[in-house]
Amino acid sequence: MKRTATTILATAALLLAATGCGGDDSAGKTGADGSKQVTLTLNWVPYGEHAPFYYGLQKGYYSAEGIDLKILPGNGSGNTVKQVAQKQTDFGWADSPVLLKSVASGMPVRSLGAYLEKGPSSVEFFTEENIKTPADLKGKTVGGTPGDALYATFPAWLEKNGLKKDDVKVVNVDAAGKIAALAEGKVDAIMGFFHDQAPTIESKTGKKVDVLLFADYGMNLLGTGLIANTQTLQKDPELARKFVRATQKSWSDAARDPAGAVSAMVALAENEPAPEVLTKQLTLNLPLLGGEGPPGVNTEAQWTETIDLMSRYAELKDPGAPNAYWDSSYAAQG
Repeated sequence: MKRTATTILATAALLLAATGCGGDDSAGKTGADGSKQVTLTLNWVPYGEHAPFYYGLQKGYYSAEGIDLKILPGNGSGNTVKQVAQKQTDFGWADSPVLLKSVASGMPVRSLGAYLEKGPSSVEFFTEENIKTPADLKGKTVGGTPGDALYATFPAWLEKNGLKKDDVKVVNVDAAGKIAALAEGKVDAIMGFFHDQAPTIESKTGKKVDVLLFADYGMNLLGTGLIANTQTLQKDPELARKFVRATQKSWSDAARDPAGAVSAMVALAENEPAPEVLTKQLTLNLPLLGGEGPPGVNTEAQWTETIDLMSRYAELKDPGAPNAYWDSSYAAQG
C-alpha cells in the first residue's frame, strides 16, 4: 500500500477536527535526522491539481530545504482552513475565497500566495446541451452547493451576463453529489471547478463536457493557494520561506514536466484518479497559473479584485486591505 503513514495521519487530523481539539505548537518538529517534519493538508482528496506537490516530494525539493513533508488529503477548503487555524496541520492548500471568509470570521490564517491566479469557478455541462454562452443557460437547471463562493456569486455572474436570477433554476446539491446529479440527468449543469470535475465526469460517463468559466465572462476570483497559521509564521518564518521556496520550484518544474508530475503522483498518492484523468486535470490546471513570474507571486490588484467581489456578492463583512488576508513576502519574486 502506498504511503500508509499519510493515511494514518490524515485520519488523525480529521478526528481532531471533528472533536474541535486544538493542536500544539508543533510546526516543523525536528526529526532524528535533523529535518523538520511538516504536514500539508490539501483542499480535497488528491486530484491532478495536486501533482506538483508530489513531484517536488519525489524530486527531493522539500528535503533539500530540510523538510520531511507529509501530504494529507482534505475534505473541502473550509475544513483545511480550520485545521490550519487550530494547528492540526502546518500548511494548507485552500481556495482563496474560503480563506477570505475564514479570516473575516477571526481565524488566525494567512495566504502565502494564490497559485491559481485565474479562478477555476465554472458552470459545467455535457456538450450535447449545446450551451455556448451564459445566455444559453436561460431555462436550464443548475446544481450548486449553498455556502461556497460559486453559489454566492452565481446570481451576480448571471446579471453581469444579461440574465436575471430567475432565468436559471438553481437546485441545491451537496458538494459530493454534484457529479452524480449531472450524470443522472437531475440537472442540466453544475457549478464547480472545471479542471477537477470535467475530466472525472467524462471518465465516468463517456460523454464530452464543456464549461463556461466565470473568469472568461467578467468575474475572476483567485483560486487555490498556500495558507499558514499566523502564529506559525511568527514563530518560524524561515520554515515558511523554505516551504514556499520548495513549493514554487515544485510547481515551476512540474509545469515543464507534467508527465513526470503525474507519474510522481501515481507513485506517492493514495486513492488518486486514473493516470489519464490526472493528466487531463493537470493539463487544464496549468494555464490557470497566470503570469510569467514564479507561481504564487500575486499583485495587490488581484487580491483587491477578489476581495471586492466577495464583499459585494458573498457577504464578506468589513473586507479590509489585501494584507489582512495575504502575506506577500514569502512568495516574493526573485
